[in-house]
Amino acid sequence: MSGLFLAEIVLPGVKSSVSVARRCVAEVLIVAGHEDVSDVRLAVSELVTNAVAHTASGEPGGFVTVEVSSLDAVMAYIEVIDDGSAVTVPEVHKADAEECGGRGLWLVEAVAARWGVRDEGYRRRVVWAEMSTKSGTSACAVRR
Repeated sequence: MSGLFLAEIVLPGVKSSVSVARRCVAEVLIVAGHEDVSDVRLAVSELVTNAVAHTASGEPGGFVTVEVSSLDAVMAYIEVIDDGSAVTVPEVHKADAEECGGRGLWLVEAVAARWGVRDEGYRRRVVWAEMSTKSGTSACAVRR
């Protein structure tokens, strides 16, 4: 990833950190001149929720780190870094209509131009997303 690094937000691995991450990322991008951060807010909510719910970040003493960058004036790059998990791997889940959860990465895939996962060694996993912040641009229009 190349671009302009904007912020790093380190939060405790608790449910209430989801709304803090969402709000902070949106503010950082708006101050940097990005127009429409609604899809970014959604993706950050889903990725931080997954980190807290499904990785060691949600255990006592765990943390979630969110890094925010601008790829250009209309594309943002977000990384959510968690403490990893020995039992789960982030992947799009095809939830049944009756299930209450399990659609987080499906939503991220729907709103992101690109997204992915990389492991960076012991207790460190990164889920990233590139997202359009141009008003009126759907994710499908910017996919490569």
